[in-house]
Amino acid sequence: MSSVTLYHNPRCSKSRETLALLQQQGVEPKIRLYLEQPLSAEEIQTLLGKLGCTAIKMMRTKEDEFKAAGLSADSSDEQLIAAMVQTPKLIERPIAETETAAAIGRPPESVLEILA
Repeated sequence: MSSVTLYHNPRCSKSRETLALLQQQGVEPKIRLYLEQPLSAEEIQTLLGKLGCTAIKMMRTKEDEFKAAGLSADSSDEQLIAAMVQTPKLIERPIAETETAAAIGRPPESVLEILA
């Protein structure tokens, strides 16, 4: 089984559920506390490629910081990525990543698709 990195916020129930689910599957992921260790623009681009989605799909658009930054669904990927670098709280959580794929753990079971 390939190694898994979990972009994790221990205060988030979905993030905790995803971690527990991975552990039940015998996976002990490398934990990245992305609020304490923010992702670079390059790391976010890599995750987007593995997720196969646009930047807006990787964001928590209901956060006050999203609106305060003047962002919308029409914002460019470059603007959205810059906002995620500046304000990691805007990144949807949790995200599980392997060498070749990634999945957002909403619902937590969706991360099981990348375990092969």
